[in-house]
Amino acid sequence: MGMKKIHKAAILAIAFFFGYTINSLAQQRYITHAVKEGETLYSIAKLYRVTPYSILQENPEIKKAEEVKINTILVIPVNPTDQTGQTVGKVPSKKVEEETEQEIEPTGFTRHRVRRKETLFSLTQKYEITEEQLKRYNTALYSEPLKKGMVLRIPEYPEIEEEAELDFETYIVQPKETRWSIAHKYGITVDSLLSLNPELPQKTSYLAIGQELKLPRPKGDSLKDQEVALFESFTVPKAMGLFRIGQNYGIPVDSILKLNPEIAAVGGLKEGMVLRLPKRKPEDMEVNTDNFIFYEVKPKQTLFRLTRNLNISRDSLFQLNPELENGLKAGMVLKLPKSKMGELEVKNALILDKINLLDSVDVTIQPNLLFMLPFRLDRVNFANTERTENQIASRKDITYAMGLYTGALVALDSIKKMGVSITVKVMDTERNLDKVKALLSRQPLFGVDAILGPVDPNLLGEIAVQANTYDIPVIAPFASKNDLSLPNVFFTNPDEAVLRDRILDYVEKIRTTESIIIIADENHQAVKDSILSRFPMARTAKMSEDGSLHLIDFQTMLSQQEENWVFVETDRPNLVASVSSILNASNAEDDETGTKVTVKMFTTNYNTAFEAEAVSRPHLSNLQFTFPSSFRTVENNAFTKVYALKFGHPPDRYAVRGFDLTMDLLLKLAHRKNLYATERMIGETEYSGNRFNYHNDWSSGFFNQASFLMRYDKLRIQQLDTE
Repeated sequence: MGMKKIHKAAILAIAFFFGYTINSLAQQRYITHAVKEGETLYSIAKLYRVTPYSILQENPEIKKAEEVKINTILVIPVNPTDQTGQTVGKVPSKKVEEETEQEIEPTGFTRHRVRRKETLFSLTQKYEITEEQLKRYNTALYSEPLKKGMVLRIPEYPEIEEEAELDFETYIVQPKETRWSIAHKYGITVDSLLSLNPELPQKTSYLAIGQELKLPRPKGDSLKDQEVALFESFTVPKAMGLFRIGQNYGIPVDSILKLNPEIAAVGGLKEGMVLRLPKRKPEDMEVNTDNFIFYEVKPKQTLFRLTRNLNISRDSLFQLNPELENGLKAGMVLKLPKSKMGELEVKNALILDKINLLDSVDVTIQPNLLFMLPFRLDRVNFANTERTENQIASRKDITYAMGLYTGALVALDSIKKMGVSITVKVMDTERNLDKVKALLSRQPLFGVDAILGPVDPNLLGEIAVQANTYDIPVIAPFASKNDLSLPNVFFTNPDEAVLRDRILDYVEKIRTTESIIIIADENHQAVKDSILSRFPMARTAKMSEDGSLHLIDFQTMLSQQEENWVFVETDRPNLVASVSSILNASNAEDDETGTKVTVKMFTTNYNTAFEAEAVSRPHLSNLQFTFPSSFRTVENNAFTKVYALKFGHPPDRYAVRGFDLTMDLLLKLAHRKNLYATERMIGETEYSGNRFNYHNDWSSGFFNQASFLMRYDKLRIQQLDTE
């Protein structure tokens, strides 16, 4: 059976597997929202169950999320219903509103009979409560206006102690300091550090020596002399609210919110958040990553097993962590000497439990997955066989979807053979935002453990926001970043900066006296500057007015004494073809002089220009062309054999990625049915052709830091054995 027929058969199977109906939507309704202190575009969108995109669309005067300021009046699209009467967009439900309020129960109630001219506002002012607190215990006010004669229940709350205002000081970054070390030195979280210093980049951890940071300090205290006003890290467990945390630590909820501004920034308290909370500081013990590494205590662990696993004596552990005198508790963050780093696996100063996922599958766990991919069944005409085959063969979106899904099917079969039962649902996004909204309105996401998809960046925000309402992770198959903050998204592709650092680190490590030359077109000048910042001695080749390489000038730059390492930075196939041809011709012995010029070719960004038909593979092989990659070429391994047997042809790179993404996701869910919790314990994972090693930025998502180094050698692309 040919590939086209296989694709057709697979699509037919999917069509029968998840039939669907499109309902027309009723007319849109709108309300207004005045932005309060601490609210962001993302938190407002989550509150109303809409996407940040839809809010920006209805408020054209706001161009970026950062322009949403306090007291701004926003128009919010809410409450359209479909023909079945189901809500598509929602006014914030009672449950969602309650989640945004402080989790404080009233100590009692008083009764109030409404008088003439009284309003909700006047009542909230009189009794010092919020409008939502009033409505919560008088639910009729959600659907009808306040009327004279109504008898209301007025909640009474305990008085909250006023916290001393936070003072701030300017801190100068010292050599070798990191965001982690500074945050722990001041007893705050990295999220709080970012909130207090919004000018810091969100997508990188870079700090410059001498950079000034704004950091908190309670009034009357100094960092050197404080005795009580120091802090510890607390990891929020499941089902614990702000009020209970405040009770445990003996501080009011307002204090927790002030010390941890990221709570408001992400729309409320989340399981797994690491909070800054007050504690007594052990004498002569400064907590920072220059001196310590850290370990988070897992449920059911004992001191005996912990000391064995961490290879540390009980006395040493208690000396570093005196709070253990009150007992070992899940969620504790323990300090260990940095000298232990060589014996343990450490990621971002956090010790990882050494877990073999294949040996740690819990067959009692039943993962529930949802695939949201662009199968484009709306564009496929199954009545016309020839046209169907042409459509499947020519449409890239169908190629992506079918590759990912067929690879995922092999992973599903593999995990089922381990004894794990899996529930799988499939949705065709059709690359249409309205279609996705309609699908999600008819089929709520409750009970889903993870979503694999979408492929389209313009759908990612909508799906991620709705999924985050249920605390569901979203696995973006090809994305490396997003302009919006999407804390529940796993960006599975390493971004350009990660790949660039990978190849530059490698060159910096192996270089001795080699001459470095940079050939960069007009669109890659920033990349050229990045290379020059690492290798100031590098020289830049001139480009002609037509955008081609200035040949005579370049030839004079080639060294006959040292090897020439040439970085080619472009996305133009014709430039790659001409430059690689010139470099290959230069890489030869001069018959007249007997001297030999040696040239090797590199790039920091391997894109489709280097795969164009005009580019000679023998030239790239002769130049030992080396580059970073998010994937590696798959040879004849176990997966490719199973895939070929199942579908009748070898897997393409999308099928390999579908298998790896799904296998990684299922193994982590089968270890603990919470991807966020498992990810905190797992380091780098590697499968058939992809690696995953996620760095978590609580406000922006999970970013893959893993990559490969590849080289053309003997007309084949080989992985470098220099990991």
